[in-house]
Amino acid sequence: MLIFDADDTLWENNVIFERVIDEFLEWTVRPEPGRDGVRTGPGQDGVRARLDAIEAANARTHGYGSKVFLRSLEECLVGLRGRAATAEESARISGWAAAFDGHQVELITGVAETLAELGRRHELLLLTKGDEEEQERKVAASGLTHHFKGVHIVPEKDVATYEELVRAYALVPDATWMIGNSPKSDILPARSAGLNAVFIPNDNTWVLEHSELDPADEKVLRLAAFGELLEHF
Repeated sequence: MLIFDADDTLWENNVIFERVIDEFLEWTVRPEPGRDGVRTGPGQDGVRARLDAIEAANARTHGYGSKVFLRSLEECLVGLRGRAATAEESARISGWAAAFDGHQVELITGVAETLAELGRRHELLLLTKGDEEEQERKVAASGLTHHFKGVHIVPEKDVATYEELVRAYALVPDATWMIGNSPKSDILPARSAGLNAVFIPNDNTWVLEHSELDPADEKVLRLAAFGELLEHF
């Protein structure tokens, strides 16, 4: 059995968030001279660090997805301004919701043809985390659903999630592979559940999904591109 992550493995996702963050930083980090004529307050790196911390806290409490992300942007803005957001500021943040409507997705190069061939050789599952309605829209828009024996949308991808899949499908862990771009959500918990893993890095992987992998772990296959899966499965 091959289990696939969705966001940033099958289609581009975090790059959309990064574009919005760039716009947010350009908007919120403006030169504001202090008494000596030098800008006061944090620069873009400092604001991004604040936003990352807010996102991490909100992910633990509220989960994932664009709604939580926009909430984090407003909380970051409030912290920077030292006051509640104005109606105009809140409307500007709400306006970024259109970037995440999920009615179109950009498949990563080689995904469609590779899944078609792998589906002739193996059974495939899709495992993605986040807001259920939002993820359902993206899965539907991808046009890939027919390749998968099952599609699972979960609030978090932890060891228990993988263990539940093993039970639900009576999988043999050592003959099962989790394929994804996130060390934190795709590789490490799958390995802890006894599965093999395939790590396909994405340059736009969310910073909160980064984690160190054991370079000596022979049960983690590292590939440079999605299409390389055909050379191994």
